[in-house]
Amino acid sequence: MNSYDVAVIGSGPGGYVAAIRCAQLGMKTAIIEKYSTLGGTCLNVGCIPSKALLDSSHHYEDAVKHFEDHGIDIPGEIKVNLEKMVARKQSVVDQTTGGIDFLMKKNNIDVYQGIGSFKDATHIVISGEKEEEIEAKNTIVATGSKPSSLPFISIDKERVITSTEALKLKEVPKHLIVIGGGVIGLELGQVYKRLGAEVTVVEYMDRIIPTMDSGLSKELNKVLKKQKFTINNSHKVKSVERVGDEVVVKADNKKGEEVELRGDYCLVSVGRRPFTDGLNAEAAGVKITDRGQIEVNDHLQTSASNIYAIGDVVKGAMLAHKAEEEGVFVAETIAGQKPHIDYNLIPGVVYTWPEVAAVGQTEEQLKDKGVAYKVGQFPMRALGRSRASMDLDGFVKILADKSTDEILGVHMIGARAADMIAEAVVAMEYRASAEDVSRMSHAHPTFTEAIKEAALAATDDRALHV
Repeated sequence: MNSYDVAVIGSGPGGYVAAIRCAQLGMKTAIIEKYSTLGGTCLNVGCIPSKALLDSSHHYEDAVKHFEDHGIDIPGEIKVNLEKMVARKQSVVDQTTGGIDFLMKKNNIDVYQGIGSFKDATHIVISGEKEEEIEAKNTIVATGSKPSSLPFISIDKERVITSTEALKLKEVPKHLIVIGGGVIGLELGQVYKRLGAEVTVVEYMDRIIPTMDSGLSKELNKVLKKQKFTINNSHKVKSVERVGDEVVVKADNKKGEEVELRGDYCLVSVGRRPFTDGLNAEAAGVKITDRGQIEVNDHLQTSASNIYAIGDVVKGAMLAHKAEEEGVFVAETIAGQKPHIDYNLIPGVVYTWPEVAAVGQTEEQLKDKGVAYKVGQFPMRALGRSRASMDLDGFVKILADKSTDEILGVHMIGARAADMIAEAVVAMEYRASAEDVSRMSHAHPTFTEAIKEAALAATDDRALHV
């Protein structure tokens, strides 16, 4: 029987990063993955493939709608080759997952393929092509999540689909009904909207991206409607039925009136649930909450002191980069170090176009806590860079403490917001004030000038370009 200092169950961003950091710290490390490729949901059927399709569809939309404005004439009809687009997406996935294979070899991490199941707190049975058992002084559970559904919905993976199937459709839907106005639904809805589908979003809450600042929700709603999305907020779905090649969705609107929608595909994107199937957690003394999450303390330690859990199986936002931070945190904790994570400073991003990004507190949260704050906001359309690239939608909003001027939250929607949010994270990690940021030189012309201008607006309302 092979023995290890650390065994990691699950090879998504949290798991493989935890394994690498453990190996870097001198621990003999193994990683267990039930699928044939490493990388978990994110690399195989989540973040990476969805961004590949978002980029491809964005290029297509630019060619059809915007090239002429840029003085680029393309003779003949521009067509979508969905098969080739999906194949390119897969090649990106294959390259990325292959990179994880390389990193495991480089760091001398043993890889086991199969389902990892606890025999007890220090022994793991791996059921794959053959059954084997390993011993581990410490174990990190990083088994991720699976798409959630609603109890009355039967997902057939053909017409009623999850994000996994939406990444490999063989045709562009005529009418895609998206249940759920969160990150996944809006991103994949935009992919197929660009390619020619009619897209209808049905959201239970009174706004899309309901966990983000309401200003971002309102602006994204406006932009998507301009892109010809149909968005039905405050709608409670009560039935989804497939009739041949048609899907019929019935929902009650906020007045209690029944609304019927008919499409050829229905994407169910109502969130994700922790995945612990087959783990046999109870055999190791690991407690799981009523919500299906693994119970952990502030050190991400489970009820079994030598077993830790990270990422989507524990409380908090289901984000790949949050899982990575937790993977490093646990590896360093096991090594006797004193790492830290500030969960308030884990950014969130929606990769629609324009992109949406945020870090820190929303206005709603500050109001609920009774914190006195001030707001500085700057529109993207006032930037020369935005006019040059024709990306005029959106804004940057900075929330700062009214008395100390410390930045409490940054919320942005616009081109490259996913990249720009890192500046806000750095500023808040160092507890910068709005005035600190306002006095930093930002290259001109760039999108990031909107951050400086929003900081100026929060500092005695002195933005320069509005």
